[in-house]
Amino acid sequence: MALIRVSDKNNPSLTAADPIAMPDNGAHDLYRAYDTDLMWLSTHSLAISANACPLLFAAKRFTFEHRRECKDTFGSIGDTMGNNQHHLKTITPGNNTENIPAPMHRGWILAALMMTMMLAAMDNTIVSTAIPQIVGDLGGFSLFSWVFSIYLLIQTITIPLYGKLADMYGRKPVLITGTSIFLIGSATCALSWNMYSLIFFRGVQALGAGAIMATVNTLAGDMYSIRERAKIQGWLSSVWGVSAIAGPALGGAFAEYVSWHWIFLINLPVGAIAIILLYLFLHEKKPHIPHRIKLAGAALMLISSALLMFGILQGGQAWPWFSLNSILVFATAAILIFLTTRVERRNPEPLMPAWIWKNRVLIGANLTMIGMGITMMASSMYLPVYAQSVTGVGPIAAGFILASMSITWPLSSALSGKLYLTIGFRNTALAGACMAILGAGVFLLLPFPGPVWMLVGMQLLLGAGFGLISTPMLVGVQSIVTWNRRGVVTGANMFSRYFGQTLGAAIFAAVFNSVLLSSLHKAPALIAPKLPPPNQVIETLQSKNSSPQIQSFLRQIFHSATHYVYIALLITAVITLVIILFTPAKFPVLGNEQTREEG
Repeated sequence: MALIRVSDKNNPSLTAADPIAMPDNGAHDLYRAYDTDLMWLSTHSLAISANACPLLFAAKRFTFEHRRECKDTFGSIGDTMGNNQHHLKTITPGNNTENIPAPMHRGWILAALMMTMMLAAMDNTIVSTAIPQIVGDLGGFSLFSWVFSIYLLIQTITIPLYGKLADMYGRKPVLITGTSIFLIGSATCALSWNMYSLIFFRGVQALGAGAIMATVNTLAGDMYSIRERAKIQGWLSSVWGVSAIAGPALGGAFAEYVSWHWIFLINLPVGAIAIILLYLFLHEKKPHIPHRIKLAGAALMLISSALLMFGILQGGQAWPWFSLNSILVFATAAILIFLTTRVERRNPEPLMPAWIWKNRVLIGANLTMIGMGITMMASSMYLPVYAQSVTGVGPIAAGFILASMSITWPLSSALSGKLYLTIGFRNTALAGACMAILGAGVFLLLPFPGPVWMLVGMQLLLGAGFGLISTPMLVGVQSIVTWNRRGVVTGANMFSRYFGQTLGAAIFAAVFNSVLLSSLHKAPALIAPKLPPPNQVIETLQSKNSSPQIQSFLRQIFHSATHYVYIALLITAVITLVIILFTPAKFPVLGNEQTREEG
């Protein structure tokens, strides 16, 4: 026997409890706590019978929102009553829509998810090595940085939007639509006739990439149990590792032996196969619930986020931080953010609902991902150049030094499952933050000019740390919400990480440029007139025409500037550790996700 009880927030004395007959075939506890209402189900194996009918009438004075959730939960009662009394249907509190594919189909779907993830992961790495050929063909050298900036900007700001759409209309249509947009952008990029058109079509690509980044991780949360998700995140993380190595190699090969247009055209067959697999094997059962989303709120959020990130990307590069341009951009962004919050409060279905900012677990996880995003950028921006200019290795070796992080990241991500099931999500992330701090500390002990093995060891430690931070924080937040909220929390998690990367790029560039400029001003009088301006230091280091004295001095100050970058990295890693410490030690995992979680 089992008991189902519902309390009415307007009249706590109004309750309904009816026994439900069912076969005894294993304990299965489900729990769901609302802000002011409590619905709890304690069952052995849920088999719904006609005795559950009074439950619907007892809920007559629920608020509209909770009445709708009750409908989602028990909407299948009528279908079940007319059939076999012992037909079993698993019900998740607030959600009966999760239709996990059969194991064989899950393999095909995972393959499709990895293909779509590869499209987004490899795009920047494959383009970067072909930039000289692209600029030589299209011109517009002064604009080429926007080939990357526009992609990062649009991808990041659209992730929360796609996360919300995935909750409203299902993961399958959002992912297929996003992948299709990405492929359209790829095809048009290949047809670009000048740098302006390439930048525009890269923006189209980024519109699709935002859907991919938001939806792939949400689907992984839907399809796999809490015990399996770490391994799946390891597979998805390995895509980034492969992309870090294969992307530059493919980009260079296409640019040199075929044409740079193929770095975009190669996406078309891969994306087409992924769409076919998703269409054939991914089947969702989504409730038919009407949705309302105010376009004004969504538009304001996108514009304010874009303006804020634009100011961060341009500050210290196109204009000084403390300039009229920066003040105007950030002041306008602040006004728009204020207007966004006012409009979204009246929005029945906001892109970033208020409950995200009221939940300590979600706040802690999202701030942690911002911190991790900032920390990631130091190595990505400066380690390859440092390895070539100071250590003296070639471009390929420098690329492999950077990519060594991609060995330990997916491994630690896959192995984090056993750890977070034993010590908890928060404590697993703490271990990752400690590894990241240790990795940053290795560089501070690096002697000039820096042995390669220490650079590789630092990257291995950072990769292991990032894997232990990102996976528990993503799986953890996905496990505390139901299906109809998982897209929003996943989108917020991914947005935080990419927003952190944008902040990291600005912070570390400011630190590096400040130290480099100061060192050049303090140069000895004998060589000061012969030194290049700050924006030509790397070219001079790569050139063999300058004197050994100039080379030695520039290598020293480059080492010093990079040293200060890693001091900033260490500080952000410590701040991230503190944020994790203030995150609740125990994540309130939903009943249907419940596993052993301690600490």
